[in-house]
Amino acid sequence: MGKRVSNPVEVKLKAIEMRLAGVPVKEVMEALQIRNHTQLKTWMRWHRNGAWHSPLGKHTPIKKGLILKILHQSYKLKIDI
Repeated sequence: MGKRVSNPVEVKLKAIEMRLAGVPVKEVMEALQIRNHTQLKTWMRWHRNGAWHSPLGKHTPIKKGLILKILHQSYKLKIDI
């Protein structure tokens, strides 16, 4: 059995952007080093439903707005440093 990999939120969002732009699943998987196509399908389902799982690894669904807020805060911190 393989090792569990937790992909960063940035990778998930980039994968969704690429799929919405029409990039084939295999190309997205190769470009972002995603091992399983069902993971990409899960992220797309979360995007469609407007709910995301916690970036902290907990299995509680959270709203997409909160993810975007977390990303915004992290980018703001990088800029401030």
